[in-house]
Amino acid sequence: MCLSIPARIEKINGPKAHVSVGGNRYQADISLISEAAVGDYVLLHAGFGIQKISEQHALETLELIDEMNRAKKGK
Repeated sequence: MCLSIPARIEKINGPKAHVSVGGNRYQADISLISEAAVGDYVLLHAGFGIQKISEQHALETLELIDEMNRAKKGK
């Protein structure tokens, strides 16, 4: 099973971008995404941005991930 996580593009330099996920910053290859721009949310998988998604979808998904992490810590 593969997992991708929502990330926000902070800075673009050619086919590479600095993205933010939950306060952590990563470098990602965004060459698979046409018309990516700073502020866009993308699905990040294995260092590659694979698809643009809406901000609403990204934030809902990140909230669910946070809820799972909080539940796990509670056990």
